[in-house]
Amino acid sequence: MTLPPEVTHARRRWQLQLSERRILLMLGDAAAIFVAVVLSLTIWVIVDGRGLGVRFVVGHLYWFPILAGLWLLLASANDFYSLRISSRIDTSLMRLVQVTLQIVVVYLAIFFFSPRTALPRLFIFYYAFLSFFLIMAWRLWRPFLLGWTGTPRRALVIGSGQSARTLLDALHSEAPDDYTIVGMVAEPGSDPPADPQIPLIADGRDLPRVARQEDVSELILAYEQEPSGELFQAIMDCYEQGISIIPMPLLYEQVTGRVPIEHVGQRYWMSMLPIEAVSIFNPYPLVKRAADLALSIVGLAFFGLLLPLIAMAMKLDSPGPIFFRQRRVGKSGRLFWLYKLRSMIPDAERDTGPRWASDDDPRITRVGRLLRKTRLDEVPQLYNVLRGEMSIIGPRPERPEFVEELSQTIPFYRTRHVVKPGITGWAQVRYRYGASEEDALIKLQYDLYYIRHRSIALDVLIILRTIGKMLALQGT
Repeated sequence: MTLPPEVTHARRRWQLQLSERRILLMLGDAAAIFVAVVLSLTIWVIVDGRGLGVRFVVGHLYWFPILAGLWLLLASANDFYSLRISSRIDTSLMRLVQVTLQIVVVYLAIFFFSPRTALPRLFIFYYAFLSFFLIMAWRLWRPFLLGWTGTPRRALVIGSGQSARTLLDALHSEAPDDYTIVGMVAEPGSDPPADPQIPLIADGRDLPRVARQEDVSELILAYEQEPSGELFQAIMDCYEQGISIIPMPLLYEQVTGRVPIEHVGQRYWMSMLPIEAVSIFNPYPLVKRAADLALSIVGLAFFGLLLPLIAMAMKLDSPGPIFFRQRRVGKSGRLFWLYKLRSMIPDAERDTGPRWASDDDPRITRVGRLLRKTRLDEVPQLYNVLRGEMSIIGPRPERPEFVEELSQTIPFYRTRHVVKPGITGWAQVRYRYGASEEDALIKLQYDLYYIRHRSIALDVLIILRTIGKMLALQGT
């Protein structure tokens, strides 16, 4: 049945979606940065004592796009806009300190190599102090904004099986304050409820009434089987009431940055495809290849300077060659030789055959462990980038033995071969080193997210996070 609009919209509240909340966070931060720049320039004028006025302040407002751009880059690299982090004041405060210190370090590094008259000395410290407290005040006040976490999105889950359970776990861990699940719909013959504490709606025909009574703003489709005609009509009735409808895989992707391939199946197979279709007018492939060539040439030049010291340390630590090569699977399933610095003892797989490395693998040498921590062992793959077999950013290439094995057990595994493999990727900066089939599944979820959302901005974010992991010795 279709209810009158004046009834169905009587209690509807406007609520921000997840993407809108992230955008609002960024806009608020940008506004705080603008105010911090203006105040910092004003304080600089007052302290300078040379009678500089409004014209001087306005003439130096170019600092706003510079510092705002730097802030958004570093904040994104530090996951400052993750809803899981922004929902907690303590974690937000720690990330805010981290990003602010990084901005100061970057500024001081530029200041050190610039002429002393090119950059103001005290301005950045005024800015760091003011921006820190203004952004902190914005984040403390933000929960009281209309539609924010003070009024989380009230949702009904259509389905009660494993897909629903996976989604509930993701919302609990990644967006705990952004959703309230007020009920689940399970038709006769469905799986047991994913969460017995959430009210169960056994009759789908009650869906519009329950949605109206509970002031629901979103329906999440997580059913395992095709819905009955009555349930489908009830969902359409809710849609006519102005309630948003979103499939479970898409919401899971927004919340976690991963594609839940084990819950896609034939119903949502299109979520495996890139959001943008291939187009000859898309500049991204050309820009990406140009960046690959430039970065690989510069990287190999610096690597050449370090190589004698690395080679000496490797020879003193263990016998064997400096480099080694290994067969990997590239774009479209083509095999190629991947080059690395040797980090294990010679003939490490002579007795065991191909197998994943573990955290405390006895085959890894002492110098090799340091090379893996800093990811310097991967630098020779810049040669593969020059040859066009790899890219700087992309899914990590796997060995053909493992590809054959994983393709038999993990759905859509070969989808990662639609793009060039990379030296680093979304899975590498978001997840630990994979040493099992379960790890391979999770990393594939990240890889497919990257394939769907490839862009220059995402590539820059991955590079920044990779540098952070290298400096923190978090490589594997």
